[in-house]
Order: sequence, then C-alpha cells, then structure tokens
Amino acid sequence: MEKSRSDIESVRILISLFVQKGIKEVVLSPGSRNAPLLVSVAREKRLKHHIIVDERSAAFFALGIAQQTGQTVALICTSGTALLNYSPAVAEAYYQGIPLLVISADRPSEWIDQDDSQTIQQQGALCNFVKKNFQLPTAITCNEDRWHTNRLVNEAINLSQHGRKGPVHINVPLREPLYGFQHESITSERVIKTLKESPSLTAEISQNLREEFFLCPKVMIIAGFHEPDPVLQQHIKLLASLPNVVVLTESVTNLSIPLVISTIDRVISTIQPEETETYAPELLITFGGAIVSRMIKAFIREHTPHSHWHIDERTTPPDTYKSMTLHIPMDTRTFFDQLQPAEIKANSLPSSYAHQWHQREEKATQIHDNYLKRTPWCDLKAFSMLIPALPVGSRLQLGNSTPIRYAQLFRYTQVDRTDANRGTSGIDGCTSTAMGAASTFDGITTLIVGDNSFLYDSNALWIKNCPPSLRIIVIQNGGGGIFRFLAGPSGLEEVEEFFETPHDVDIERLAEAHRFKVYQATDAPSLESALSEFYQPGQQPAILVVHTPGKINGEILKRYFQALRD
Repeated sequence: MEKSRSDIESVRILISLFVQKGIKEVVLSPGSRNAPLLVSVAREKRLKHHIIVDERSAAFFALGIAQQTGQTVALICTSGTALLNYSPAVAEAYYQGIPLLVISADRPSEWIDQDDSQTIQQQGALCNFVKKNFQLPTAITCNEDRWHTNRLVNEAINLSQHGRKGPVHINVPLREPLYGFQHESITSERVIKTLKESPSLTAEISQNLREEFFLCPKVMIIAGFHEPDPVLQQHIKLLASLPNVVVLTESVTNLSIPLVISTIDRVISTIQPEETETYAPELLITFGGAIVSRMIKAFIREHTPHSHWHIDERTTPPDTYKSMTLHIPMDTRTFFDQLQPAEIKANSLPSSYAHQWHQREEKATQIHDNYLKRTPWCDLKAFSMLIPALPVGSRLQLGNSTPIRYAQLFRYTQVDRTDANRGTSGIDGCTSTAMGAASTFDGITTLIVGDNSFLYDSNALWIKNCPPSLRIIVIQNGGGGIFRFLAGPSGLEEVEEFFETPHDVDIERLAEAHRFKVYQATDAPSLESALSEFYQPGQQPAILVVHTPGKINGEILKRYFQALRD
C-alpha cells in the first residue's frame, strides 16, 4: 500500500514538480516546521534523499552534488536561523553558477516578528546570493492560489537551470496542523518548460571577430574555473596550436591540453620588468569563473591589451582585468563554435608569441625541478609528492588558501576533473562539498585541505554514509599557513596569534572518532609509505594527516619564487 503524504496542497505541488521536472536528489535537515516537506520527500521513492543535521554542511554537500552533475539539487530546512546557515554555500553556488533549489519552511506571515519561536524575516534573506526569491501562498483556498503556486515552483526550478545556472530560493509558509497526511496519490502537475537560448553571432560580427583574431600577432586566452567540456577542449586545443596564441589555464579550468600553460604563477615569475612588453597580449580573450593567480591579474592590469573580449552569460559581467572592451553574452562553447577555430588556424598569422611563452615555461619548469631537489621537508615538498600520487581517472577537490595555490605550481593531467570553492574562495564547507561530490562518483575523490579549513568544517565528518571512495589529505602545518606567505601579515608580530591561529586539536583522534581510517606522515619517507596504502580500495573513507613545519613553509615558498625571479 502506498504511504500517505502531506495534506498541505503547496507541499504536494512542490513534490510533484520535483519529480516531473527531473530533480533527483534532495538534501534534508531535520525540523518541525518543515516536517510536511521532510515526510513527503522521504515517502517519494523517485527522490533520493540525504539527511544532514548541520544546515551549513548540508548546503555545501548539496553544492558538491550539483557541481559534479550539473543538475539542480533541492535543499530543505526548517524555519528560523536554519536558513541563514545555508548562506555561505548559496553564495558560493551563486558565484560558481551552480544550480540549487533552496526550500525554507516558514511561519505564516502574521506570526513574523511576534516573538514566536524560530521566527525571523526569511523572505528575501538570501536575496544577494540567489537569482530570485519566491514566496508561496500560505494556504491554497481557490484555483487562483493553486495556479499561482504551480507557476512559481515551475519558474523557480526553470530559473536554476536557465542561462547561467545558479541558486533560487522558495520560502514556504506553513500553517498548523503540520502533521496531517492522506493516502491520495500526488497528482500530476502542469509543467512549464523553458527552451535553452542559443544566441548567435551575426555573420558580420563573426567575420569581424575572426579578422581581428587573424591580424593580431599576440593573442592571449585566460580560462578561469570551468566544468569539463570535451567539445570546448577541442576548440581550445586547436587555438593553442597557433603561433600567435598562448592559452593560460589553472587546475580548476579542467582543460587537459599539452600546449596550454597551466602553471601561470611560476612562469610569470620568470618574466623580468624589461621583458614584459614581449609577453603582454594585444588581444585578450577570457572565459570561465574567477582566476586564482594574483600574478596574472596584476600583469594584465599593468599592461592593458588593445582589445579584451570577455565571454560570460551574465548580464553584468565582471571586469576583473580592468581592460574589457567587448562583452560576449554567450555560452563559451557556443562562442568558439561560431568563431570557427579551424578557419582561424587556416588563416593564422606568422608569429613568435606562443614560442616565447613556451620557452619561458620550459625555463620555469627547469628552475622548479632544480629547486625541489634541494628543498627540505615542508608544504611544497609534500605537494610535490601528493600531486603525482593522485590516481588516474580520479577526481580532486582543493581547499582554499594554500592548497589550491600549491596545486597551481604543478602540472598534472591524470585526474578526471578538479574543483574548488572558488566562487567566494572561503575556507568554510570544503569537506562537505567534497563529500557531496564523492557521493555522485564511483571512483576515488580526493580532498586536499589545510588543517584550519578542515577543522572549520569538521561537522562534515558527522554526515552519515560517507562514501568509502573519499580520501581526505589534511596538511597539518599548525594553522593558517597562507599568512606566513602573504606580504602584509607575514611581517607583523601578531601573525601567529591573530592570523595563523595555531591549534592543538588532535586531528587523528577526531577522524578516528568519526570512523575514518587514519594515516599519518611526518617526512618524505613516511609520506611515501602512507601513500602506498592510502589509495587502496577499502570499506571506509580514509584521512591522511601530513605534518609539516609551519614556521618555515612560508619562507621556503618565498625563496621558491625568488629563485624563479632570479
């Protein structure tokens, strides 16, 4: 016999449209006001649900799923401050362009600000970080109310996927009684579809852009974070083979192409002030999300190109390099389809621009390799061992601050994809995001994270049913290691207490308490030994704690960049 579901009409409409519009995964946090939603999702066999008590972890977990699948993931919380705990992950999703459907249960409007428990101003609470806010009717008393609710839910789900993807928020006021159920099946709802826009360049604009490309001897393409896209990769591969084009990428760009320069900082560091004009572009083309490298941002800002095309579906695109001359509001793949790279290659201009950049890359690689040979045990040495050890076909999640910056110094192509929370670049939620990502992938997912970031999100270890394929590598250097490297904080006498904030938490015992298999490394030989077992298949997720000497890491990294500059 089919289980009963909530008798609240707005809840029944929501759940029906979840199923009909293809939402497959829902992340739930317990509560009372959201009980009708919780029970209805739990009893709908076509929805896969995850129960996570901490709303902050829940939201990042949902973000990890949506990041990997590209599909909208629903989040459901109770009323009050529960919703506010979603905000860090929702902000990250907004700036990464990741589709989340945030559903918050609420008190009826007449009880807002009346000192009723778990009651705050929820409508619009996330307005700065969502594509749009929606408020459902408190009660459905007529056909107009029903039509209105159906329309709002359709619009919200469509908007999460339409254009540049992103989060939307539906606030659902629910009046008591909350625990009424009925055996009547959920009815089929009217479904409103939205066709994906396919903007086209006119023949004249296409020709003008191609001609500008043909005639420019120094073209630079900079790609920010981006999901893997085989078609886009082929386009960029073709352009990267041109003598007048250099393509700069980062680990989170997910473009595994031999001719691209993926170690931007170490190459830029070798360029002397008197050489900058040689390497500065005349035409800059940018796409994807935010760039990690401060050096390339400073380089372009100081050497403004004659033209800068930025490809971005947002109506108000960022002018990161202070040089944008043309905004192209299109999907990146569609733009390069219409630019026709094959035609550009056939008409490419003779140039030494790409050759000069690749010569400089070879020089930087040689300095990098030589420096590592004489580097003592430290963060940099540990990363030189961790990155090559990542399994072929696995996926990588990088924590913010030092982990992603160290990873940018190494070229690697063996992983299936690399991700990081670089929309807002916060340290919160890295572990929860990785767990969500791992739940969608049968292979190995590795998270490399600093100890402060790991502890900040330690409630992620509380999440039930953590995939046994998850591997977490914690760089235990005693605190916020990045502050030993940044020019401002590193010179202050307060750097240790107020910035680095050292801790004495026993991470190994914390991990064991949550039933993770734990490995440790304190030097290069012990790390090599631990890695030989760490990626072996097992029945439980594993954590590798890599202890490095915190106070010398920053100095070694500074000397590394000095060696490149010299």
